[in-house]
Amino acid sequence: MFAEKIRLLRKERHLTQAEVAAQVGLSARGYQDLELGAEPRYGNLLRLADFYDVSVDWLMGRTEDRTVKRS
Repeated sequence: MFAEKIRLLRKERHLTQAEVAAQVGLSARGYQDLELGAEPRYGNLLRLADFYDVSVDWLMGRTEDRTVKRS
């Protein structure tokens, strides 16, 4: 589910895997592995959620609401 969601978000923004990887501090291979199903580390999960401006819960399939709840 996570892999599908980050692939969807990347394609919605018309970005390459290398472009996203550079923006979030991952190697191109590291980002590719996430899109292929690797489990994200906590820090990478947070950086990707921030980069795409979506909630971690949505990325992990816990809710259908993409909205970030900030106080």
